[in-house]
Amino acid sequence: MTFKEIEFKDINSTRIYRNYLGRIRNSIKNLNPDNQQELLLEINSHIYEAFNYDPGQKGELEHLLDVMDKLGPPEVFLKPWVAQKQLEEATQSFNPVKIFKALFLNLGNGISYILFAILYLCLFGFVFLIVAKILNPDQVGLFYRVNDFFILGQYRETDINSYLPYEHLGNWFIPVMIVATALLYFLLTLLLKLKKTFKLKLS
Repeated sequence: MTFKEIEFKDINSTRIYRNYLGRIRNSIKNLNPDNQQELLLEINSHIYEAFNYDPGQKGELEHLLDVMDKLGPPEVFLKPWVAQKQLEEATQSFNPVKIFKALFLNLGNGISYILFAILYLCLFGFVFLIVAKILNPDQVGLFYRVNDFFILGQYRETDINSYLPYEHLGNWFIPVMIVATALLYFLLTLLLKLKKTFKLKLS
């Protein structure tokens, strides 16, 4: 659907309306073009319907200002909308940078987003282990002995022979960590995407 500006008789009404549209566009500029168009059409439609509702004795300009006052500042009421839309875009793209940005914007929208953010941050632990394995191969790995100890990571031990014989992955440690990181990342992103879909169905 093509966006079409609302026409007003009073030039001042037109100026105020276009200024309001400019603030809306500025608030949603980080979204993709389709989502920008969708939100702009929805808000413009709301303004049109509210404006054409019986204004009583009010003039055009006063009635328009009342409509905008009820909507509120775009910078405020659009913030949660934009955050949700950015999260949808991020989970569709699987872009880690976009996902972290979107989760940060949604931290105030529920504890589940905080939990997802923490889980994503935990993935950096796997990346750290990969780097640590390269820098310190003897003290990083999967060390395990039945009914004694289990270490996935790095240990600080003066006598490395006490743990080194029980390292089970060896040269496979880095490939396993890379695969595990990728799988967990995609799993978390799919769960986040399913959460959004489930929430939309409920609403």
